[in-house]
Amino acid sequence: MTSKTLSILSQEELSGWWAKIQTKVDQMVKQMGDKSPHVSAAGVYDDMRVDWWTSGFWPGLLWVMHDMTGKQHYRDAAWSWDERIEQCFLRENRFHHDVGFQFLATAVIKYKLTGDADGKRRGLQAANFLAGRFNPVGGFIRAWNQPERPGWSIIDTMMNVSILFWAAQELGDARFSHVGKAHADTVMNKVIRPDGSVPHITVFDPETGDVLEYVGGQGYSPSSSWSRGQAWAIYGMANTYKYTGDKRYLEAARRVAHYFISCLPEDYVSHWDFRVPDLTGEPRDTSATSCAASGLLEIAEHLPAEEGRIYRTAAEKMLRSLTENYSTLDRLEYEGILLAGTGSKPSNSNVNVSLIYGDYFYVEAVSKLLGWSHAIF
Repeated sequence: MTSKTLSILSQEELSGWWAKIQTKVDQMVKQMGDKSPHVSAAGVYDDMRVDWWTSGFWPGLLWVMHDMTGKQHYRDAAWSWDERIEQCFLRENRFHHDVGFQFLATAVIKYKLTGDADGKRRGLQAANFLAGRFNPVGGFIRAWNQPERPGWSIIDTMMNVSILFWAAQELGDARFSHVGKAHADTVMNKVIRPDGSVPHITVFDPETGDVLEYVGGQGYSPSSSWSRGQAWAIYGMANTYKYTGDKRYLEAARRVAHYFISCLPEDYVSHWDFRVPDLTGEPRDTSATSCAASGLLEIAEHLPAEEGRIYRTAAEKMLRSLTENYSTLDRLEYEGILLAGTGSKPSNSNVNVSLIYGDYFYVEAVSKLLGWSHAIF
């Protein structure tokens, strides 16, 4: 018996969701053309620059749709994105720790599904770039590119290290895996708190590797708990276990997952930060919930059915609430799938909007419930 047999969702319910998702994405393909979407604030996605960290999520969603349905128009719409993003390496290079997001969801999945040699080359190029950001004294991958912040590292990077593990397998070169594991070890030992919560930013001394301070970043404060950061930690640690088989990472993922689940409100959709002193009227973040749900399903896959039940059940309750209470599946004119995403509440930026990564992880998670097994993060 697998964890899939313990579903609280009926096949009829899932099939209904999937039919609506296909109709919705088909409409978005027609509406959005070759835009690089990030935020939909009024039902129309913006067109962000192609080297922005979110540029892989829309084509990644299309690759999932192609793999699930076999339909050619999804593949056609997704095909050129890894080449478009790669061109930014040849111009002003503004890439950083998020090349995993950008190239896993474009080049790597393209190579896995089609055998495209250029997709493989671009994925390996991105992995090599990410490995080059590793600080061996501190055991962390550097975030962003500001010259005054050489010791900054963020929890988001846990989702990007999967490209290192893929490269290690593809090349038979353990160096990439060593970097990914070293970063994950640092997160386990110096970032994840005993209760399973995490800060957004950890500042290291780049010369000694010592932790200097924690910074709130997109969270409420340095000691708070930004919900999307929690989701990155859940999913990133689960993936590190998937690639390495080291149970320490699975246990870390479970610890963060227990914390996340315990903090959810009645409708199972997270607020933007779990430790705001008064959550009354505070915005939700559906992108955190969809990403966490996909990460919880990953954890469940690696456990016996009964042991994995808590994670799968929580994920399904989260996805049901997102679908019934926060989705636009019945509003075909609206560009975006999930409402009530929060980009950065501290800077009052992109609050109560649709976010393309929230849409991606929602489609990914529902696809997993329907048996999709080619997850690339």
